[in-house]
Amino acid sequence: MKKLVLLGTTLFTLYLPGTAQQHGPSFSTAGWWQASTSKFSPAIDSCGQVTFRVKAPQANKVQVEIGDWDITRLTMAKDTSGVWTASTSSLLSGIYQYVFVVDGKRSIDLANPKVKYGTEVYGSVLEIIGPQPAVDQLRAVSHGELRILTYTASKLRKQRNLYVYVPPQVYQSNSPLPVLYLRHGGGDDEGSWFRDGRVAHIMDNLIAENKVKPMLVVMTNGLTDGSWAGGSSVEGMDLLGDELLNDVKPLIEQRFNVGKDKSFRAIAGLSMGGGQAFVIGMRNKDTFKYIGQFSSGLLSDPAFDFQRYIPEMSALKSSHDGQGVYIWSSCGTKDPRYNGHLAFLQKLKSYGFDYVYDQADAGHEWSFWRGQLEKFAQQIFKDHKK
Repeated sequence: MKKLVLLGTTLFTLYLPGTAQQHGPSFSTAGWWQASTSKFSPAIDSCGQVTFRVKAPQANKVQVEIGDWDITRLTMAKDTSGVWTASTSSLLSGIYQYVFVVDGKRSIDLANPKVKYGTEVYGSVLEIIGPQPAVDQLRAVSHGELRILTYTASKLRKQRNLYVYVPPQVYQSNSPLPVLYLRHGGGDDEGSWFRDGRVAHIMDNLIAENKVKPMLVVMTNGLTDGSWAGGSSVEGMDLLGDELLNDVKPLIEQRFNVGKDKSFRAIAGLSMGGGQAFVIGMRNKDTFKYIGQFSSGLLSDPAFDFQRYIPEMSALKSSHDGQGVYIWSSCGTKDPRYNGHLAFLQKLKSYGFDYVYDQADAGHEWSFWRGQLEKFAQQIFKDHKK
């Protein structure tokens, strides 16, 4: 027993810091206190001109592609150190996606941690903020908060996350709040409306200007198997509708003080999520008062079968409360879905349903969908007669 004690003491003595052998130079924080230099890439000047840089000494040709629909391509020039550079003219205030194309291979900007992602990484992101920030940009107003909740999707047998935008008024009033259930597109996830759609900025700014009622915005994952088809088939709609009504809605109504009447609920979405919002909303007119779809590919397909997706479609108009819902429908004029979208509206009219229609000179892109959220949010939770 004494030998064990002695051995332990000896080992402790051998490894005292004061007796440890030094290897290499001592650690130093010298130089840490210097002010940061200008950003390597992207560097944005006061006029909105952006300079992109990427180090690729072995490359023969490098371009930067800017935009997620109308693409601008700039050829970059290489200096003697192997850094390629290109600069834009002054860009308007807004959020831009970009990628480098190095000898034909697309790459994000490794000097920029801001990226657009969902089911994959799509590109790097930069933001130009003008003297007067746009409605989808950060302003000096009262801000809400983001909460991420985890729940069980019963039919899918999965643990899932959902995002909730909570307005600042949740702490200022005892009155129940309305809820907008907002759905993403096929290449996105439950966080995409928050990251790329700028939900918090848009809602904060609209609430501050008294243009909308303070509301919760609940963002869920709209994929059942990781594919667009899984989120757009009749079977997928069955699963997602069950999840929303039986797993998500009860959780929200348990955690927050929200209205229980249909007049306190809206559902909307973009692309794949637009189809989901329309189908789930029309199947459940007793649950949702407001339905919005932006750029749905499913609904714009001439093969879309109303009766297959919404078996009770023909009987809905003749229900005891008339139309019973407020329908908002929109598509960008540059979107390949545009003509099919117009045909969808005519078919919707043939069933006797009224709707509000909107369009813009845009493609299948976030700038359009942010604008749609801004407009749609100003129409919901009002005393519409429809």
